[in-house]
Amino acid sequence: MRMPARPQNVHQARLLRLLRDEGPRSRAELGDVVRLSRSKLAVELDRLVELGLVEGAGLAASRGGRRSGIVRLSPRLRFVAFDIGATSIDVAVTDGELEVLGHVGEQCDVRQGATVVLDRALDLLGKLRDEGLIPQVHGTGIGVPGPVSFRDGMPVVPPIMPGWDRFPVRDAIGQELGCPVLVDNDVNLMALGELHAGLARSVDDFLLVKIGTGIGCGIVVDGAIYRGVSGSAGDIGHIRVDDDGPICACGNAGCLEAFFGGAALARDAAAAASGESPQLAALLETHGELTAEHVGMAAAAGDPVAVRLIREGGRHVGQVLAGLVSFFNPGLVIIAGGVAGLGHALLAEIRSVVYRRSAPLATGNLPIVLSELAGTAGVVGGARLISDHVFSFTAA
Repeated sequence: MRMPARPQNVHQARLLRLLRDEGPRSRAELGDVVRLSRSKLAVELDRLVELGLVEGAGLAASRGGRRSGIVRLSPRLRFVAFDIGATSIDVAVTDGELEVLGHVGEQCDVRQGATVVLDRALDLLGKLRDEGLIPQVHGTGIGVPGPVSFRDGMPVVPPIMPGWDRFPVRDAIGQELGCPVLVDNDVNLMALGELHAGLARSVDDFLLVKIGTGIGCGIVVDGAIYRGVSGSAGDIGHIRVDDDGPICACGNAGCLEAFFGGAALARDAAAAASGESPQLAALLETHGELTAEHVGMAAAAGDPVAVRLIREGGRHVGQVLAGLVSFFNPGLVIIAGGVAGLGHALLAEIRSVVYRRSAPLATGNLPIVLSELAGTAGVVGGARLISDHVFSFTAA
């Protein structure tokens, strides 16, 4: 396949990002922002038209002289996102402005291994292709539920992903689709999704805490993901809460994730169903297994055991988050992930602990909120990740 076109200098890259984030703009408005002469701006925009990355879109209202032409990203631009979780896959295709044009997903156990899971992701992408949504893939962003070497595009010793260690995800999908590919931790993609289209659009420094099968944290500093030296920043699920706690999937004892990830909550709910909670026992009998959603259902029905499990979990999360807030001093904390579907009972407990235990200066004006992007944060973030790369220029 022919590699998609890329910007040829920093001016073109900045113009593409402006059009992605702000939508169609007149040439005059673009000139005001990028501070190029009218002739230089015309040269750069005309070249982007030739590359098939932008196109004209009519005339703007007059600003006192000749009406300026409106420019927009080409409607044929397409970015693909694979959001691979512990128990599910979501695949989406977006346009250049990162509007989701198609989104499909299914349940899938990441423990089946890289080849099986990635083949399923490609099959789902094929469904979107069959709908005529993908004239060409300009780039693909992939999130996986474990530590990732961002430089190498592969997971590294992921605790809940047997068979994935150092599997060349980026290279495998890049060869399959013939486009640039980037791979990151799924929580980082969710944070990018919130930055682009969610509650963090106007916040430069924030934390996104995902509570799903595991627990992770996306760290955004000055509008960019902070990954750390090797890519493992934000792996808060393996911060120790209690030396005498349960054994975690990572092999250590007492990690936060072992107390209140989705798997831990299901474990504790099943134990409670054996005698403490008739409502959880009934749900177990009906469904054959218990999930965080079932705990939420029991709590909504007034089951005191389910309420206690939620509060205990929220207290553990709040305990770890309080330290992070005092250390990092974010402008916003977003709680997301499947277990976050427990809603305001969980959020209230987390808030209570953080506000009580963190430094007052750090929490005096700190919102702690539930994500409003539902299941799209990861795929929007995947498209944002790869579009940042495609709409960039690095001199050879």
